[in-house]
Amino acid sequence: MNFQFDMIEDKIEFFESHDLKDLEKQINDKVEQNKAILLGVQSVSHQMAVDYEQGKKLYSAVVHFKLKKQRS
Repeated sequence: MNFQFDMIEDKIEFFESHDLKDLEKQINDKVEQNKAILLGVQSVSHQMAVDYEQGKKLYSAVVHFKLKKQRS
C-alpha cells in the first residue's frame, strides 16, 4: 500500500454573515486552521449588500490562501 501526500498550494474560501464581527471571527478561525497546513493569506476581498425589504445587511468575503515559501 503506497501513500502519496501532496501539499495544498492554493485554497480559496468563501464566508458570509449578517454580522461583521461574526464574519471577522470566521475568517480569523480559518486563518489559524490553515496555518497548521502552512497556508498563509495571499489576498482578501469583501463586499456588503443590503436587503432593503428585510432591512438586513449581508457581509461576504473571499480569502485566498497560498502555501508559505520556506526560507533557506
